[in-house]
Amino acid sequence: MNARRALLVLDMQVGLFQGPERPWRGEQVLATINQLISAARDAEVPIFMARHTGPEGSPIAAGSAAWQLLPGLNADPQRDRLFDKTRPSAFFATSLADELRAADVEELVIVGMKTQYCVDSNCRVAAELGFKPVLVSDAHTCMDTPGLSAEAIIAHHNFTLAGAFARVLAAAELSF
Repeated sequence: MNARRALLVLDMQVGLFQGPERPWRGEQVLATINQLISAARDAEVPIFMARHTGPEGSPIAAGSAAWQLLPGLNADPQRDRLFDKTRPSAFFATSLADELRAADVEELVIVGMKTQYCVDSNCRVAAELGFKPVLVSDAHTCMDTPGLSAEAIIAHHNFTLAGAFARVLAAAELSF
């Protein structure tokens, strides 16, 4: 029997995705995430959607236009567990770990933004908490930085997180 899985979608928000800097292969990543959401729903796998919340006055403060989930994201507030986080880790000061344990989740499929911050943090913290992270190699993204291209950052994290912190699979290799 396969381990019980959940899908964690990180920070697919208007201000991060449609801001002045656009994510690498953003539309392709969004389409892949939407395919995974549909597959998870079909398999009745729990879906958790984290929304990064900045402090009062920040561009992604609670309630701001930039803070909202992307209109193109296949989110269903009636079925999905939408929650806010204030740190890169979706586990910090949230009930995520307790909810995953209550649902007997063993494997946490991780997708979203930004690769070098929240995606990386959640793979590592999930592993530390005893979950088995599955990073979807073609369903996370970020922007270019002065030091590295987004493509290089993503490739680096897929390589670095594989094994020690997560199982890394392409979306086509994953089934719920």
